[in-house]
Amino acid sequence: MKTEFSLAQLADPHTSEAEKILRTCVHCGFCTATCPTYVLLGDELDSPRGRIYLIKDMLENGRPATEEEVKHVDRCLSCLSCMTTCPSGVHYMHLVDHARAHIEHTYKRPFFDRLNRALLAAVMPYRGRFRLALAGAALAKPFAPLFDAVKPLKPLAAMLRLAPGFPRGRSPSEDPGVHPAKGPRRARVALLGGCAQPVLRPETDEAAIRLLNRLGVEVVRVEKEGCCGSLVHHMGKEEQGLALARANVDAWCAEMDKSGLDAILVTVSGCGTTIKDYGHMLRLDPAYAEKARRVSAIARDISEYLGTLGLPKAEKPMGRKIAYHAACSLQHGQKVKGTPVQLLRTVGFEVAEPFESHICCGSAGTYNMLQSEIAVQLRDRKVANLGKLAPDIIAAGNIGCMTQIGSGTDTPVVHTVELLDWATGGPVPAAVAAAGLSAAA
Repeated sequence: MKTEFSLAQLADPHTSEAEKILRTCVHCGFCTATCPTYVLLGDELDSPRGRIYLIKDMLENGRPATEEEVKHVDRCLSCLSCMTTCPSGVHYMHLVDHARAHIEHTYKRPFFDRLNRALLAAVMPYRGRFRLALAGAALAKPFAPLFDAVKPLKPLAAMLRLAPGFPRGRSPSEDPGVHPAKGPRRARVALLGGCAQPVLRPETDEAAIRLLNRLGVEVVRVEKEGCCGSLVHHMGKEEQGLALARANVDAWCAEMDKSGLDAILVTVSGCGTTIKDYGHMLRLDPAYAEKARRVSAIARDISEYLGTLGLPKAEKPMGRKIAYHAACSLQHGQKVKGTPVQLLRTVGFEVAEPFESHICCGSAGTYNMLQSEIAVQLRDRKVANLGKLAPDIIAAGNIGCMTQIGSGTDTPVVHTVELLDWATGGPVPAAVAAAGLSAAA
């Protein structure tokens, strides 16, 4: 793609990077076939190629974002399916992130849009606040239809509908400390605690710790580590996202220097995609560039890491059929696709993958709250495709996907690591037990 940025514009490293990405695009349109919003809406401006034209025009002319540009960029899920499809290697993720930051700095959103986004940014990245908010949401749930009737309040209605009820108590696995390996120690890893998952699904990390310990891996919960920053980063709140990233980099580097880490493991694939990108996000910060590269170099998704350890092969089938949902952040963002399926099969599950497995479920961080109408259409499409497999259980590797898909089906949705833990000696996952699927079929 031909660009016409001035030398003064290219002196800005962010604009210079955007220009390089824009020049990589050859207008082929392959991305339109796998873009969820284009597939649903059929509007060229709601495809990656269309958004690239809008972003180019906005940045090249050095002007504030317009309502039209904001509408179409906001509709992007950042599922990154386009990056898997693109034959030219266009790094759309970094381009759209830059566009969102530009929008945040140059466009004044309507009052309720600003309010909804500020609420999400102030609550979701912080575990204590999120627990308190969920308790309030459980009481306010009956009012969701009232909020739904007023268009600017639709995000609040979506938040209430997605809230699972009163939060559970704190899990001991959240606390900083070391969980020692059983038997000879093979490795020492840090496990991201993060923000939303410990509140919504503490059993996921509990299962990860048990499984890793049985496999001879010492697991450390690092003090002063928290939200990865992805939720606010993808809303264009760059400063807040970078501040959260720096805090994690400091915490993990201190642990690496003190006692050593073989890997930093993540059980939320959306977080993992961002942490693996810390080296890029902080590349211009002289105090953090090298430290961030160290962190990104050893960050791994939990399934990716388990694939290197070698799980014990099942002596007999588990007797349960799993429909595996490949989270976009895992298959497109981290390029980890076949490993989770192979691990589940190794431990004895029958595993099937749905039609359109590359299409997003509509979760996408805060998307299912801020763009709830599109998100519900994508969820229903995903649930229908999963349902055609007639599974006993749906497996996924991202809490956002699990919450989104779970809101549209009665089939238990369980994290992959919980199933792996169960099949290798751990307890039956709570969602499986609640569905009466504990015993083998």
